[in-house]
Amino acid sequence: MIDYQKYIEIIDDWIVNRDTTVVGIFLIVTLLLSGGLGMTATDSGTSQFTENVPAQEAFDNVNDNFERQPFERGTGSTTLIHRSSNVLSKSSILEMLRAQHRLKEDDSQDVVGTNSVAQSVALTVDPNATTLSAQIDAVESAPASVVKQAAQQTLEERPSIAGLLSKDLNRREPSASATIATVSHRVGGTSDSAGTQGTSPLTPIQQEAVFIVGSTGADITVFGSGLISAELQSVISDSLILVIPAAVILILFFLIVSYRDPFDLLIGLICLGMTILWTFGFMGWAGIPFTQMLIAVPPLLLAVGIDFGIHAVNRYREERVQGTEVSTSMRLTTDQLLPAFFIVTGTTVLGFAANGASDLAPIRDFGLVAAVGIVFTFLIFGIFLPSLKHFIDRKREKYNLPTFSIAPIGSEDSAVGRVLTVGVGIARRTPHTFFVIVLLSTAVMGAYGTGVDTRFTTEDFLPPEENPEYFEELPASLAPGEYTVTDTINFLEENFESSESDSVTIYMEGPMQRDYALESIYKANQNPPDSFVSNGRRASATSILGVINQYERQSPKFRQLVQANDIDNNGIPDKNLPAIYDELYASPYGDEARSYLTDDYSKARIVYSVKSDASQAEVTADTRELANDMRFEATATGSVVVLKAVSDVIAESAYISLALAILASAVFLVIAYWIIEQRPSLGIANLVPILVTIAALAATMRYLDIPFNVLTGTTLSIGIGLGIDYSAHLVHRFSEEFRESTTLFEALSIAVSGTGGALAGSMLTTTTGTGVLVLAITPILGQFGLLIALSVLYSFVASVVILPTTLVMWDEAREVSPI
Repeated sequence: MIDYQKYIEIIDDWIVNRDTTVVGIFLIVTLLLSGGLGMTATDSGTSQFTENVPAQEAFDNVNDNFERQPFERGTGSTTLIHRSSNVLSKSSILEMLRAQHRLKEDDSQDVVGTNSVAQSVALTVDPNATTLSAQIDAVESAPASVVKQAAQQTLEERPSIAGLLSKDLNRREPSASATIATVSHRVGGTSDSAGTQGTSPLTPIQQEAVFIVGSTGADITVFGSGLISAELQSVISDSLILVIPAAVILILFFLIVSYRDPFDLLIGLICLGMTILWTFGFMGWAGIPFTQMLIAVPPLLLAVGIDFGIHAVNRYREERVQGTEVSTSMRLTTDQLLPAFFIVTGTTVLGFAANGASDLAPIRDFGLVAAVGIVFTFLIFGIFLPSLKHFIDRKREKYNLPTFSIAPIGSEDSAVGRVLTVGVGIARRTPHTFFVIVLLSTAVMGAYGTGVDTRFTTEDFLPPEENPEYFEELPASLAPGEYTVTDTINFLEENFESSESDSVTIYMEGPMQRDYALESIYKANQNPPDSFVSNGRRASATSILGVINQYERQSPKFRQLVQANDIDNNGIPDKNLPAIYDELYASPYGDEARSYLTDDYSKARIVYSVKSDASQAEVTADTRELANDMRFEATATGSVVVLKAVSDVIAESAYISLALAILASAVFLVIAYWIIEQRPSLGIANLVPILVTIAALAATMRYLDIPFNVLTGTTLSIGIGLGIDYSAHLVHRFSEEFRESTTLFEALSIAVSGTGGALAGSMLTTTTGTGVLVLAITPILGQFGLLIALSVLYSFVASVVILPTTLVMWDEAREVSPI
């Protein structure tokens, strides 16, 4: 048997006899770790979640083989959204052409290509107008009736171009209220990803594009991943500016109520500040960037730190009110609390560390940072706080400084104590019936909670389209900026059947010079699935077939070559494909052809438009089924498929982390109580309220339609960490009281009224401090704050109401088989 008491006595000796030295050592470590604060980078994008996901790797292969040809560096695109009474009118077409021309002529944009309905109509007006300036001249010099006829002809000859026009398109009298165009830029780094990048090279380009396009006077909105990235960064900073003051005010209020002594309040605040500083300093030294995921870490550390601080001070006061002197009171406090803190720390660290099993690097980083932060919390509140408290109380006695309050929060005779002992009353009267009800309720909630949805989209991190009304009442220093991205995304989804982000890609590898290669692509586009945009019975798709068709209309010689090799007369060549490719590559359409077929004819891609209102699951399933039906080795990819793959990993991570956390916590608790109390079965009893909390939390998520995402996906393992915090304190206190030959129910009453009082103060402080995240601008942060607050509340209620009955059942089982 390990004699853990001797190690606690060593710590006791340092706390009581060398408090000044301990305080000095911790302050030195604080200075050292604070040096890492300036090294912490920020990564606010969502592309970090797609790294090493197979679908993203396929997407990267597509970009490597197609999007970056024929350019030496990477390319990125900007979307122009034009709104007008009729975007197919002569005046509107000229507005779009002029906007594109201004962007192309501006050196800051580094434009390498443009694509729009306006350009297609201009080419129909004058097939020789191959530049934007020539197209502007062609449309300007043509009568409005000719432009109208050209628009109608373009829609007939190129039906897929309708995807660039709003849903209210009128083909007979060519008109539509909105259209989208694409401008491609040469950029210094990779800009193509299923997510948005934290520091996108497109951000300055697109921010400048806003001013360039705005100067035209047309109603054209600039949109793209660079602007989304910039808004994501603004949302994080604005959310923190809004949430932190509110959290500080609420936490400070409840800490004042809990401590009721300015000296103790100051000690608690110093320790909380040190915990945050140590953790973020560690991140800087370890080179871990601050991401959206890590916004969750400060509330978690505050939750555990507040709990530890209130428990330490409250337990110390229980001794002081009995007249025990300072050093003896502190020894008794640390003797009892250090084992409890160790149990809580061990299980909480295991709960967070279970996220290390995730395939997503940001979730692994979150688990590591949270686990390290909890260890820091244990050291600061388990050793530094008692040392500082002992040092200050000695000085207060020496210099006769006033003592404001030394009364603990709860006692059996107080109103708080009477409320807290309700669970003891239930355990005394009907333990068996109540325990059966608890087990059945947990099973029902757990089964219901398995239906929680999983989602991952860039929109999760963006603000709502309309800010809440209370934003208008905020002072100017706290008021958030104006956000436009969500409004633009909603406009695209409502007005276009598909947008640039609503597309999937089939990436094919194989001998594309084989006679059946193009026929296989043609057949794949027939009878598309329901989630795909279609023109009649054919999918709205872009591929090498479309480029062949375009050049065929422009070149009689090429059309003759295609027809000569079209055996079944369906417009698709069936033989001599290398000669057709060579002729196409040597034409003005060569660059466009290379964006769908590589020079060695070994890789090809087909880009399909999908419906904006189709779910990720539907689109992904349909795309994968289509890829499986290809004659070549084919992979389903594209932004929708990648994001669905990430959401699947999130769900998998959530359940794997939960299972690992429960298993590891159970093993740890059994071993810990075996070493500390020689009662290993107490570890199992300790788990019951936690399982109830997890089941209730999962059921709440499904009821409130809160999905698993990159933040909420961690709440179940977090719930274990925070839940053990509450139940472990009560179980350990009960065990100590029960060990003193007190009767079962006396031990329960003392534990619940004494330690339960500290738990109540901690619960109120933590739920309000973390629950204030609901004020955050982004819904994802609000959902996370709500769930953390609920997990703390559920943990508290389960501990004070359910745990007494659980311990009664444990005692009965122990009498049958004493372990």
